[in-house]
Amino acid sequence: MTWGATPLRVAVVGAGGVGSYLGSRLAAAGADVGYLARGSNLEALRERGLTIVKPDGSSSSTPVRATDDERAIGPVDLILFTVKSYDTDAAARRVAPMLTGDTAVLSLQNGIDNEAKIAAVVGDSRVLGGAAYILASIQAPGVIRSNDARIVVGELMPGPPSERVLRIVELARAGGVGADASDDVTRLKWEKYVLLVAFASVSAGTQLPLGDIRRSPAAVAMFRAIAHEALAVGQALGVALDDDLADRQVERVLGLADDEGTSLRHDLLRGRRMEIEALQGTLARLGRETGVPTPFTDAAYAVLQPWAIRNEGNFNEGNRNEGTPS
Repeated sequence: MTWGATPLRVAVVGAGGVGSYLGSRLAAAGADVGYLARGSNLEALRERGLTIVKPDGSSSSTPVRATDDERAIGPVDLILFTVKSYDTDAAARRVAPMLTGDTAVLSLQNGIDNEAKIAAVVGDSRVLGGAAYILASIQAPGVIRSNDARIVVGELMPGPPSERVLRIVELARAGGVGADASDDVTRLKWEKYVLLVAFASVSAGTQLPLGDIRRSPAAVAMFRAIAHEALAVGQALGVALDDDLADRQVERVLGLADDEGTSLRHDLLRGRRMEIEALQGTLARLGRETGVPTPFTDAAYAVLQPWAIRNEGNFNEGNRNEGTPS
């Protein structure tokens, strides 16, 4: 297989909201897409296919190839890696049967250190980084509610876009996804991280949508403070972030609709495992390592950690009762 081949073979590792929606768009553009899933979601995908529900309530369903066995998917050109950050290490260890000499692994996950974890398993040269800008969630097994998506993709080393990056961008655009290539993925990921770690903190911490947060000067002040802490840590690490980035990202979020929220809030309210270590935990740790104070991030972490522990316990209890999904 080569990156000039048609159709491109794609495996979606992490068939949740983001992965399933993007996989459906790549399939619409002609890619041969297989989904690695588990549990009730896998059952639904096998029996009823994948249903995408748009914000206006309209929906479409298509048959898909889904399995819980990576060997059944076989060798692919591209692995779309969209598992939650806490599953990165375990999922990376499963991809070996899908690899060829040319396979690329594209992480579109929350956080800033997943690519290094994946590279430690599959090798640096295979890994691509990027950011996905999309509101997507599992409405029911096999049913994804999503708005339109935008992705930005690039090689881990700064420089002009490679052939494989350009092919991914071309394919995504053909499927109706806004897509661009980045010549500096580290900067790209930090720009999103500054926004996400701050908004997720107040969204999950208050358990309220944006409209309620926006009406609270204290909550907005905390939102802005965490964004500035993230900016300062990133700059201390040598990432080329603009001085006005934090304020720009905050204003960008404050201009969204009243019902907007974050996946961290969604997971907290539904008793699901939470990505606080990839978000608030990582920023607090990097703050200590760089000597940058992060008092507002530390406070958000202290508020959210009890929920994360509680939800993790519920998850583990469910696995004991029903059997751990593969």
